[in-house]
Amino acid sequence: MAQKLTLANLPKLAETVARPSYGRADLSAGILHIGVGNFHRAHQAVYLDRLFDMGESRDWAIVGAGVKHFDQATRDRLEGQDWLSTIVELDPDQLGARVNGAMIDFLPVDPAAIVAKLADPAIRIVSLTVTEGGYYVDALTGGFDTRHPEVQADAGAPASPKTVFGMIIAGLRARRDAGQVPFTVMSCDNLPENGHVARNSVLGMARLVDADLADWIADNVAFPNGMVDCITPATTDRERALVRDRFGIEDAAPVICEPFHQWVLEDHFTAGRPALEKVGVEFVDNVTPYELMKLRILNGGHAAIAYVGALLGHTYSYEAMNDPDIAAWYAHLGRTEIIPTLDPIAGVDFDAYLTTCIARFGNTAVADTVARLCLDGSNRQPKFILPTLRDALAQKGAIDGLALEIALWCRFCAATADAGSELALEDERARALSKAALATRDTPDAFLGITDVFGDLQRNARLCAAFSDWMQMLWAHDPRTVLRAYVAGPEAMRKLA
Repeated sequence: MAQKLTLANLPKLAETVARPSYGRADLSAGILHIGVGNFHRAHQAVYLDRLFDMGESRDWAIVGAGVKHFDQATRDRLEGQDWLSTIVELDPDQLGARVNGAMIDFLPVDPAAIVAKLADPAIRIVSLTVTEGGYYVDALTGGFDTRHPEVQADAGAPASPKTVFGMIIAGLRARRDAGQVPFTVMSCDNLPENGHVARNSVLGMARLVDADLADWIADNVAFPNGMVDCITPATTDRERALVRDRFGIEDAAPVICEPFHQWVLEDHFTAGRPALEKVGVEFVDNVTPYELMKLRILNGGHAAIAYVGALLGHTYSYEAMNDPDIAAWYAHLGRTEIIPTLDPIAGVDFDAYLTTCIARFGNTAVADTVARLCLDGSNRQPKFILPTLRDALAQKGAIDGLALEIALWCRFCAATADAGSELALEDERARALSKAALATRDTPDAFLGITDVFGDLQRNARLCAAFSDWMQMLWAHDPRTVLRAYVAGPEAMRKLA
């Protein structure tokens, strides 16, 4: 009979389930994490759990927090199991489960409670996984979007903030006024220069509220950049059943992830940090080359396989990756157009990293869905594809494949698969995307006119020509035929056009 996951039931779990060597009383809070999703629990919490298990840095335990309505459901599930999570690493040869105890509390989804904890000097790091779209970045300027209604609301009522950045500013104000050392703000989101993005968002909000406070934050708060990596699918009844039937654990919110973990982090902290280098975190002076490698090859690769995978009717990412035409397309795009935009990193082989990504995407034990990878494209494309395209254009490098990736996204936004079935377009700009995608039947470059996504790229004649050619091909031929033409080379592309 399966055991409900609780602290009291830990001794009753099967011997095959790893569990903490430390007790709850051994830990004290040092990190407030905002955005307790699956990725955070598969990544940051896993590193800390390993560290605590070594008897190290046990005053850096996690307190969870959330600012969105759906965070309450996560809190409710975890509260019933004493904030514990089962982490299952999906090695295709051997599944392993471990109970993670790195989180010791989860605040009510209440701004006042969060600000009060931010003011607590025991909290020395505030970490974030608030998604790529959660930083209020203006697509046209790349800066903080001061016009966003939620930002405007917080600027007008700074004493009762509703956004994560309004709360961070309120907490920092309390620390400054009390003469306390401020906390570090550590983004763990998949963003280029995520620390700089977090800094711009915090300072952008602060300047709307209190210029002196903004100056103090700029002078005293650290925002380290970091590269994070671990493929972590959403949890469904399928994953809960796996944990129950395979490991005998009734866990309302287990986390299923791949066995690969990587974290590269700048060693820049305001008030100290846990000894994460002892559990495999790489501390470097400049994380930018590492994050560009990951964001462009891995996250860009997810985009490359996602939209065509959906168009060809694949349900899971491993099905798409194990489709020979999609695999050939991604490998060719990576080697000929993505990797050439990257600056060399001493000791790092980009081609080997690409090969690793192909193997990871093809892991049949990781039931990551194509639909999840297709989510929120209007926020993800500007982070994972468009910067690569801009660099390729500036370097006068090859762009046919990058233009094809955008064309495949456009064709996906028309919301019908190659076989005629409807596709779910889940995006805050869904209506505008769909309208512009359908307009490409008559005006092939219409999609590039979505200014708040593409900015000035719509004025690049080279891109417009390449994109228009691909759209004409995608409306005239099935996506598989178009992929094959790209891989075969310019002559095949000319024949298809």
